[in-house]
Amino acid sequence: MSRILVIQHVACEGPALLAELAAARGHSLAIVAPFRGEPIPPTLDADALVLLGGPMGVYEADRHPHLGDEQALARAAVASGRPVLGICLGSQLLAAAHGAAVVPTGRQEIGFYPIAIAGDDPLFAGIAGCTPLHWHGDAFALPDGAVALASSALTPLQAYRLGANAWGLLFHLEATPAWVEACATEFADELRGHGIDPQALIDAAPAACAALAPVAAQVLGRWLDRI
Repeated sequence: MSRILVIQHVACEGPALLAELAAARGHSLAIVAPFRGEPIPPTLDADALVLLGGPMGVYEADRHPHLGDEQALARAAVASGRPVLGICLGSQLLAAAHGAAVVPTGRQEIGFYPIAIAGDDPLFAGIAGCTPLHWHGDAFALPDGAVALASSALTPLQAYRLGANAWGLLFHLEATPAWVEACATEFADELRGHGIDPQALIDAAPAACAALAPVAAQVLGRWLDRI
């Protein structure tokens, strides 16, 4: 049985579909939750690494010191050649760990919006696009040596591959209706502040996640199969 280390930054934003797909393949998840005060391991004692999303910014390490520890762990994991997956904040941490700038865009991309896939990639082979969940106001530059993989109308760089075995996805393929409901409830005031009705996002999730499911299972499954 392979062991995947997962860094989870907030209670409502768990691995969701990724956990289901991992369990079906016989992988176990070891979740480290810095929001509960759990320290980031100094080394990767696992077969793969996942950095999940969260409401903080990469540039807020003074308030969240674990973000610096995560970048160090991401660098070590990539150098080891083990599979790495960064999602939303995780993709920004992975990019920053390899010298790329991560900055606020001044706008929010929240909701189910289409992305276009470009480039030859093991995870996205045969996929021209999909409509995943977005929930971010920051964006990353492309790390040196990385390959750009996806874009949206609002954000030109939505995904990248770094080296042979590490990926950063700004969008959420792992989201399920329960995940959306939990996050929309937790961050309802934030959503309203951006002019978004939390209940409307919750109501849209079942159909949107069902439409996304085949692509999400294929992409995440291909990543898991690299372990």
